[in-house]
Amino acid sequence: MGPVDRLVPVTRRTNLPPMTPAPLQAAELIALVRRVFAPTPDDSRIAILVDLPDATLPDNPDWATRRAMAADWAAQLQAHRDALGLDVDLFVYRNAGTNNADLPPTMQRCAPGAMPADTAALDPAAAIAVADVASRHSILIAPTELSATAPLKLLARTHGFRAATMPGFSASMIPALRLDYGEVRRRVRALKALVDRADRAELTFVVDGRDTHALTLDLRHRTGHASDGVIDVPGTAGNVPSGEAYIVPYEGEIANDPSGTNGTLPVQFGEAVAYFHIERNRAVRVSGDAPAAAEHAAWLEREPAYGNIAELGLGVLAELGVKPVGELLLDEKLGLHVAFGRSDHFGGQVGAAAFSHAGAVVHIDRVYLPELQPRVLPSAVDLVFPDGTRMALMRGGAYVDGVFA
Repeated sequence: MGPVDRLVPVTRRTNLPPMTPAPLQAAELIALVRRVFAPTPDDSRIAILVDLPDATLPDNPDWATRRAMAADWAAQLQAHRDALGLDVDLFVYRNAGTNNADLPPTMQRCAPGAMPADTAALDPAAAIAVADVASRHSILIAPTELSATAPLKLLARTHGFRAATMPGFSASMIPALRLDYGEVRRRVRALKALVDRADRAELTFVVDGRDTHALTLDLRHRTGHASDGVIDVPGTAGNVPSGEAYIVPYEGEIANDPSGTNGTLPVQFGEAVAYFHIERNRAVRVSGDAPAAAEHAAWLEREPAYGNIAELGLGVLAELGVKPVGELLLDEKLGLHVAFGRSDHFGGQVGAAAFSHAGAVVHIDRVYLPELQPRVLPSAVDLVFPDGTRMALMRGGAYVDGVFA
């Protein structure tokens, strides 16, 4: 069995309906760049970043297809450079080992028609420092196997680029790029405004239609983020496609003010359900069905930072007709999700240094949709405000009428 984090995205399920790939053409790619980044005369170069398999993390068909897709995007955009108004460079790098770990220090430029099959084909003499790539390109697009969202968010603050991260992107996600993103932005901003005001979120889950579990997330001392698929502000990075508001629960970093995040979070892995028992914003033990409970209890023992509650996410795309495809990049944007692990890229306190080594760094979303976790229903999500008033946000996994009014 490979690294345990490869098992975690419960959205990789074989019973999801296949979708016919629909390659993006040059006109669509140019329109996408303009919509997402709103290029200005100050922009001159785009970098497309792709990670490569190695002996530790071998290739798979989806990854190979994604690399070919990225090379095609680079070729098409550069061929239409006059229409786009930007030059395009394609870079490859050794995969970071796990989702949201820090990037390796160097990359290598390659021609779209000469994509390396793996890291063995990299030439150390041709290595370019990541910092140089970041400083010479004001727009970055990262259709990678492993998520580069966390490191690119942090690098963007230093170098001032803007980046679209697309971990696990596939042709089946293209319909999500064609939504009315004005409506997506309206809904996402409405949710951000609500979590900004709230002191806490109270979540209730029902497992197998009978067992009820409660989790309180402390939202004090934090503000939310609106991820609507538009990345037009220098120094920012985010997922594309997108459509969520998210917030890092308070992690208890203020002296004499412990986090109020407590309770139980059930998560379905395959056919099994594991129960994460949470105190002061950290999972402290795992119980439930074998083998999931034992695997994740062992992971938590090895890497206590994995147990940090790193995000409350509220996706909006399911109610706009988008279906899960088996990849977290899209699936988390559909509805409720709760993440574990790294949080510093979202404004939290837990970063790469909290883990034992770079390959152990994770930020992993647990997405609550019936197609993905059929045994676990998020029956209720309520927000509680400083004056004690309550607001019903979700019932039965769907937003309550009037939330977006």
